[in-house]
Amino acid sequence: MSESIKGRAIIVTGAGRGIGAAMAHGLAADGAFLVIADRDEANARGVAEAITEAGGRAMAQPVDVTQRASVREMIKATVTAYDRLDVIFNNAGIAQTRPFLNITEEDWDQVMDVNAKGVLIATQEAARQMIDQGGGGKIINTASIAGKQGYDPLAHYCASKFAVVALTQAAARAFGKHRINVNAICPGVVATDMWKVIDKGFVDEGLTTKENEAFDNFASTVLMGRPSRPEDMVGVARFLASSASDYMTGQSLMIDGGMVLV
Repeated sequence: MSESIKGRAIIVTGAGRGIGAAMAHGLAADGAFLVIADRDEANARGVAEAITEAGGRAMAQPVDVTQRASVREMIKATVTAYDRLDVIFNNAGIAQTRPFLNITEEDWDQVMDVNAKGVLIATQEAARQMIDQGGGGKIINTASIAGKQGYDPLAHYCASKFAVVALTQAAARAFGKHRINVNAICPGVVATDMWKVIDKGFVDEGLTTKENEAFDNFASTVLMGRPSRPEDMVGVARFLASSASDYMTGQSLMIDGGMVLV
């Protein structure tokens, strides 16, 4: 157990499944107090209940990260339950597969609203709370290998994740004086429901011919010899949420098994 995480009030958005759920379970096992925030309240409740049954402390909170009022309500609920906000993981995100020439303005707006604007809003509101309460804090954003390299059928998704990296750097510069660390995690090919959506999009767009073909093609370039699992993100999540990372800010950590070398 990481003693520097024990008792910290931590929000994880998009924690109803996938990477967010895995990180929440790992942080709760270290004694953190979790807010499982997700647009799907039933999924959030399921994760929170599983953490509680395992001896941890967690509460579910519905949130739409594209709506400032919803984000403010999430932070208010956190402070009401746990007295403060120490860490937020801006993990909520969506993906969509479209060949570059087929991306519409509606496609662009949908992906950018959640992945980029959602990070902007939650970072602003979390930082305001951390500044008001004093004592610093941690803001950790989920970017992607797609925030380091552009991929044709995922151009708008890549643009949104490049935006996450930029927001991470800008926020680090803005809030360092308040002892707020801002960093990002960049996963690679992770076996989650999001990748099922991406993979299905490849098939629907005629870019691949069978289920899991795109996933397997991308995963074949991973130096560690296998695709990632959500649990692979837990170690770095613990590090970034803890005092061990107090002198790190503005960084985007590649946790991709060596798929993209930067």
